[in-house]
Amino acid sequence: MKKLEIVIQPEKLEDLKSILDENHVNGLMISNIMGYGNQKGHKKVYRGAEYNVNLLPKVKVETVVDSGIATDLIDKIVSEIRTGTYGDGKIFVYEVEDAVRIRTGERGTDAL
Repeated sequence: MKKLEIVIQPEKLEDLKSILDENHVNGLMISNIMGYGNQKGHKKVYRGAEYNVNLLPKVKVETVVDSGIATDLIDKIVSEIRTGTYGDGKIFVYEVEDAVRIRTGERGTDAL
């Protein structure tokens, strides 16, 4: 099993949820986060004064999927979420040793 941590722009959340639903991914956690990447934010002008905006709003979506579909799922997410500009986001992939459904005691992919 693989855990996917997907960090994207907030306006792309519905697109991402559609991709995950189409691929029968059940169960995800969504967090509103702030951060920056290589660009280190951007500059804005407000009432004639220029200031730096270092922390930009992002959304982090976490889900655990079967290892067999992880690569295809990542490819679909990248192709449909990408805009080609800074701040599109990142996907972090982790190996998951086990999962346990507390209600039934199921383990592994059955628990997903």
